[in-house]
Amino acid sequence: MIDSPKITLRHTADSDAGTLVALYDRAARWMRDNSIDQWKPGEKDSEHFRERMRTGEVWLAEADGRPCAAYELWWSDEAAWGVQPPVAGYVHRLMIDRTTAPRGLGRRVLGHAELRIGQTGREFARLDCLSSNPRLRTYYEAAGYRVAGEHPSKEAADGSTYAVVLLEKRLPRRP
Repeated sequence: MIDSPKITLRHTADSDAGTLVALYDRAARWMRDNSIDQWKPGEKDSEHFRERMRTGEVWLAEADGRPCAAYELWWSDEAAWGVQPPVAGYVHRLMIDRTTAPRGLGRRVLGHAELRIGQTGREFARLDCLSSNPRLRTYYEAAGYRVAGEHPSKEAADGSTYAVVLLEKRLPRRP
């Protein structure tokens, strides 16, 4: 028999900012080590996550009390999606620590984000991924997301541009 860890998800607090930075950096190193050119270790600092806590939501997953995943939830994303009516929540930085996370945790955390978006009455979960990252696109499509478009020149914090695929999932209606 295999023991599964108890997974809890909670809103983050300012005191979690360092944990979020560490999760981001571990995920970025894993991407780099697996030839995925997406995130870079050191790109996001504590202030980045504190700002996201102020303007949206940041959630932390723990397995038996150990941080193992997190994500940001935004209520608009004009940089990728343009001005939109308030019908969606936007999932960003789904971070999984592959050294501590149980198998399948990414889907569970993504499901939590979808549930949270649905609780607000919004109809869609949306996200984007680099056009040059077909593995991630395939992952999201297998989770029920469909391609809604492409943004060929999303601007990075340093002013450079990159192409992203826009994906969305219609959420079930809530009673």
